[in-house]
Amino acid sequence: MQVTGELQTPSTLSATAVGAILPESVQWEPFPGFPASARLATLVGTPEAEGPYVTRVKVPAGVRLMPHTHPEDRVYTVMSGVFYIGLGETFDEAKLTAYPPGAVIVLPGGTAHFHWAKSGEYITQISAIGPLGLEYVDRLDDPRERTNA
Repeated sequence: MQVTGELQTPSTLSATAVGAILPESVQWEPFPGFPASARLATLVGTPEAEGPYVTRVKVPAGVRLMPHTHPEDRVYTVMSGVFYIGLGETFDEAKLTAYPPGAVIVLPGGTAHFHWAKSGEYITQISAIGPLGLEYVDRLDDPRERTNA
């Protein structure tokens, strides 16, 4: 199959589209399951639906995402900054590993983990097969619980 013509450059692509997303087209949005200052951008697909998706997560300096799990297998690629991630059901700074830009981290579904923007803002790109899920180990760490309380 040969594709001709110009690539489309919207802010979000279908998982079956031919196209490209330029950095200046990325649309960062709040995500209810994240701390208020963190942002998510959907690049490919619809994370809430079945099927492949690609998102980016931007976390500002100092912000922690407390221990949580996702039902889907995920592949993280560090786009910028240093991504600190640890495994386990309790936030433990000693368990954090720092990953530089370009690093790829595979995280099987159901793996409890936590993040910290310890040395400054970071951006990760996540590739997975949806639907996206997010469950905090301690429901009191879930920003969605605090807004519903």
